[in-house]
Amino acid sequence: MLIAGVDEVGRGPLAGPVVTAAVILDPNYPINGLADSKTLSEKRREALVPQIQQYALAWAMGRAEVHEIDQLNILQASLLAMRRAVMALMVTPDKVHVDGIHAPDLPYPVQTIIKGDQHDLAIAAASILAKVSRDQEMQRLDQQYPGYDLAKHKGYPTAAHREALKKLGPSAIHRRSFRPVQLSLLS
Repeated sequence: MLIAGVDEVGRGPLAGPVVTAAVILDPNYPINGLADSKTLSEKRREALVPQIQQYALAWAMGRAEVHEIDQLNILQASLLAMRRAVMALMVTPDKVHVDGIHAPDLPYPVQTIIKGDQHDLAIAAASILAKVSRDQEMQRLDQQYPGYDLAKHKGYPTAAHREALKKLGPSAIHRRSFRPVQLSLLS
């Protein structure tokens, strides 16, 4: 049975897209060290990405942009990004395992798994691909939108990020539907 693991990164930040990945692992080529991306160092995550891309039966990325997040809400945008990742797979899964309690609308059987990135290796692999991809994008966006320190906090609502929002106002990549961004428009 081919099982696609799906995870997202970027629901909580005030800026940037939500990024998802879907991975179907090959049981004949196990990848050592797969774990929840949050428990791995940046260096370890980056080392695992080419292994996942090389040895998985299939992998694909999905995303929802800031305007979609603001239009749909973050949950629906995350589910849309997950659907995009699964539908982009070059191999059709028999079943999809999704981290969390919410499932995207898919033409395959779907099982949600609370803390799935800790219990399911395909979800862990997806969490690694999504995290590395989004982190690298936020580093690039830091060059494009200086002053917010996006490379450091990746868009999450740290005290420094909130202070930069008050000082500079929101950029084009800030989620205007999020309260701290809305409040920065008022100050």
